[in-house]
Amino acid sequence: MDNHINNRSEPDALIWSEQQIALLRAGKFDQLDLESVIAELEYQVQEDKDEVARRLRVLMTNLLKHEFRPQQRSRRWGSLILEHRYAIQDILEQMPSLRPQVDEYVALGYPKAVKAAARETRMPNAAFPQENPYTVDQILDQDFFPGENDNAVDSA
Repeated sequence: MDNHINNRSEPDALIWSEQQIALLRAGKFDQLDLESVIAELEYQVQEDKDEVARRLRVLMTNLLKHEFRPQQRSRRWGSLILEHRYAIQDILEQMPSLRPQVDEYVALGYPKAVKAAARETRMPNAAFPQENPYTVDQILDQDFFPGENDNAVDSA
């Protein structure tokens, strides 16, 4: 837990959380630190959204590097691509309500992915497509590696 909850009576986040859980289980709603519980839930929801957006951005960065720097392809890039795909899949399975927001996260994250790929490869931003060349299905497809098997997912 971050310092996003400043008004808790208990400074230890773990102890505070366990106390709030115990009060909820006991039905002692009048003793809850309600404002802090609400703040914690809001914070956690935002963290979950940010995690998906962050992983999609890193995934797109690695897809760009994989496609546009084929001479530097490594097992590490392939492993990172799969690691982020698995993590995103796990999150979306646990929270399917995030799935409709993936298109937005991809659209917002792609320009940042281009900048990161350019910085990491020491290539100019212009070396990468300014419009995202990947569909969301391709980005999430565990068998899609651009430049190797571009048709792993039907783009239509």
